[in-house]
Amino acid sequence: MTDLRSLRKEYTRAGLREGDLAPDPMEQFRRWFDDALAASLHEPNAMTVATATPDGRPSARVVLLKGFDERGFVFYTNYEGRKGRELEANPSCALVFYWGELERQVRVEGRASRVPGEESDAYYESRPLGSRLGAWASAQSREVGERATLEERLRELEGEYEGREVTRPPFWGGYRVEPEVVEFWQGRENRLHDRLAYRRASGGWEVVRLQP
Repeated sequence: MTDLRSLRKEYTRAGLREGDLAPDPMEQFRRWFDDALAASLHEPNAMTVATATPDGRPSARVVLLKGFDERGFVFYTNYEGRKGRELEANPSCALVFYWGELERQVRVEGRASRVPGEESDAYYESRPLGSRLGAWASAQSREVGERATLEERLRELEGEYEGREVTRPPFWGGYRVEPEVVEFWQGRENRLHDRLAYRRASGGWEVVRLQP
């Protein structure tokens, strides 16, 4: 076994107090996301999406957040890939953002639903041509014998759509995760980290402090 016990980091940047928080978790997320942007972090919108089958078999992967507002967090994917199939069968999911340079983490628990088609169309049309064609070329999560098969399919699509509009595949689009719990984690000395969690309550949100 590789011994990693000596890998250790002390967290000393800042603390997080209840009085520091915005009344709403999405506004608090906006504040922290703006800090991540200002720090010029690499892909600050990268997030882990964890899904599970109805019988509880989990899977997780990193995707890119493409929008957020008071309704929740939006990302785009192939509806027929593994995460899409699992979200259709079991919409409960979790998101994790980790900004190590800021010693911060945000955890989200909620339920996913497809965004309206016009929202998916608008985002799809904003993508580079190669990415739009790539969405058509890939049967996401399905096995493929070799990469050359994908590359050949992409070349075929380039010829097929030359001079034509590339419309969004019916099997591709966005999900919005409506949060039920949003936890903000700030690293602190001696591993006594600050963990403040918003939980949906009647008429709004309540904030609780969790032990590290």
